[in-house]
Amino acid sequence: MASLFSNLNPTPAFPSFTGPYQVGTTDVEIPAAELPSPSPAPDSTISTVSFRIFYPSEPSAKPSKPVYWLPDPQHEYLSAYIRFLGASHRLSAVLRNLPFLRILSYTTIPAVRNAKLLVAPTKTKRWPVMVFSHGLGGTENAYSHLLGSLSSHGVVVIAPDHRDGSAPLSLIRDLSGSPPRPIEYKSISHRQSPEVEQARDHQLKVRLWELGLIHEAALKLDRGEPLSIISAETASETAGQLAMFSSSLEVHTPGSVSWAGHSFGAVTVVQLVKSVFYRQKKPAATSHQALFEPSTSSQIAHQITSSTPICLLDLWCMPLLSKSTRWLNELPLPCYSPKGPGGQKLIAVLSEAFFKWESNLAQLKRTISEDPSSTVPSSTHYPAPYIFYPVSSAHLSQSDFGVLFPWFTKKAFKAQDPARTLRLNTRALLEFMRRNGIEVANTSLVDMEETISHDHSPSGPAGQDHKILKRDGSVAGWVALELGARKRAEEADNEQTSERADPMEAVIQGEVAEKQT
Repeated sequence: MASLFSNLNPTPAFPSFTGPYQVGTTDVEIPAAELPSPSPAPDSTISTVSFRIFYPSEPSAKPSKPVYWLPDPQHEYLSAYIRFLGASHRLSAVLRNLPFLRILSYTTIPAVRNAKLLVAPTKTKRWPVMVFSHGLGGTENAYSHLLGSLSSHGVVVIAPDHRDGSAPLSLIRDLSGSPPRPIEYKSISHRQSPEVEQARDHQLKVRLWELGLIHEAALKLDRGEPLSIISAETASETAGQLAMFSSSLEVHTPGSVSWAGHSFGAVTVVQLVKSVFYRQKKPAATSHQALFEPSTSSQIAHQITSSTPICLLDLWCMPLLSKSTRWLNELPLPCYSPKGPGGQKLIAVLSEAFFKWESNLAQLKRTISEDPSSTVPSSTHYPAPYIFYPVSSAHLSQSDFGVLFPWFTKKAFKAQDPARTLRLNTRALLEFMRRNGIEVANTSLVDMEETISHDHSPSGPAGQDHKILKRDGSVAGWVALELGARKRAEEADNEQTSERADPMEAVIQGEVAEKQT
């Protein structure tokens, strides 16, 4: 295993963010009791909600304390990642001391801790907001390069630390200063069964409840209301810094918050927006259930509308097929409601690994179509959603793992140029936001891979980085997919030259390998 890291730099490092703004970040943990809960808590032992905020910040001349990629306490998180890969508790305690693993403790996120929020140059003087839900094996830091890249272009991104047992480790702290309570990763099969469905449904209940609380926290931050901060960082420093978000977040206008996620996080987003939008519909069969039941008067019921932007990265569809939530799965996403805008509010970016996973791809297309109950996905009455994938990309490529360990992802998953894969994802999400009227900074000519300056004004329907969402193959290695059965020529050509992916392999690339017995 040592040879695996031999070609890496001594310390795995991130490239710089390419947007025009410096990126600040702060880590927040708030007692759940201080936030209005839109729905009853599914687990009374989860007493706080935790998240990291990435945001555009003022340039900082003086150095700040580094923002380490591994959260504190680092040795515990490193052990948790090793256990996530299959090691026992005892073995992980030994392996974490090996030099080629300990170097991860020095990896830093290129953001400034608790930097001062930049004044928004937007018409409303508020920054657009995105909430991003991590996948299995992820944490609030595991997508830092993608989320920081968005922030460097003018987006405040809130990354939850889910306490549903999907992270390698999560720590619940309290105001008393007592030792934090750990929540370790729950190993649940990727093969569908009644027991697996029940377990995933419970995880989703926790996640949706957390997102409801995080939305309430964002409202309080913008209103300048005081919050009790519990943090591994200096709580008093963090609490003081949070005041800078007052009157600076675009979170009150219905449909203004963008919701995004990767893999199981994308599932979380689908279930959230549907659960809120269809909150007044009741399951017909007694075997069906609602995972999240926000009250009609809740703030999140006011926020999520048919105009809510939805960004799905490598949507892993199996948890959507639970028998207890099948009724919800057969309802269309809010953008397809009567008089809704249709697929222009919806973007799905896959990895090539998930593109090759035929059964998941078919279900994804049904999920993001105007009629998920149909076996033939189509978009006949509404604009089609945006669906793309970068060639030679793995499930890991949309997280930090690809860019931190490029040699490993190339050898193990045949992934090429993970930094470019993340740039393509960033470009697509930014242009998607522009086309939906969200003010973000221009993408640089370098990121657009152009050497000649053209007119990149944001006027008109094409937006500034118009090529990235065109379906004509004008961006090399960036393939557009059709929603229906018909395939574009470049889609078919790529499929003919690709090996067929094994479904479990596609999930394993960023999630959990089934332990063989």
